[in-house]
Amino acid sequence: MMEHVATDSSTPGTKGSSRAPKSPSNSNNDKPRRTRRTRMTGAERREQLLDIGRTLFAAKGFEGTSVEEIAAKAGVSKPVVYEHFGGKEGLYAVVVDREMRQLLGMVTGSLTAGHPRELCEQAAFALLDYIEEYTDGFRILVRDSPIPQSTGSFASLISDIATQVEDILGQEFKTRGFDPKLAPLYAQALVGSVALTGQWWLDVRKPKKAEVAAHLVNLAWHGLDGLEPKPRLIGHRKS
Repeated sequence: MMEHVATDSSTPGTKGSSRAPKSPSNSNNDKPRRTRRTRMTGAERREQLLDIGRTLFAAKGFEGTSVEEIAAKAGVSKPVVYEHFGGKEGLYAVVVDREMRQLLGMVTGSLTAGHPRELCEQAAFALLDYIEEYTDGFRILVRDSPIPQSTGSFASLISDIATQVEDILGQEFKTRGFDPKLAPLYAQALVGSVALTGQWWLDVRKPKKAEVAAHLVNLAWHGLDGLEPKPRLIGHRKS
């Protein structure tokens, strides 16, 4: 009886092989295939340009940023930027508009029901949260807009936020017997002081956010608490 000889089924060309011999043309199948990069959609490209523009405008300002640099960082040609935004001015306007909406939304959304002092805390935290989370956006907003037709300015944004605070102060003024018509003046003063403090804190980041909010509210609340119904001037100038 002949002894059965086992064969290596992995050896090409052997009768016992369970696979067909590999041909040179099949050898490439074992190599990892290169994944073909998917081309960005128009919406994705637009978002990419906005992100790049926001970063550059925050770092260099409007004048210091060029369409060439924006396009180069995006890996596209200049006409692509013009196609989406009509130029640097259009891109800048959209960035500013988005940041203004973001900040205003965070502040107004924070003003939920609660004690008036707690509402002051919520507003202060909202601004500081925005500065911390959207630093580039805040740097852009506090710059003077170089575009007359821009969708807004930091001053107009502060005015919009102050309008939200007017209602809170107006109710408090009525309770304390003060003239509610003066609420807009105090709202502008309070929101303006918080915004300027925010600009300072943007760079120093000390003390911690909660401590900054506490001091802002301390000044605002106790300042309101000690208001005179009819404040008087003590200097020599009366007009």
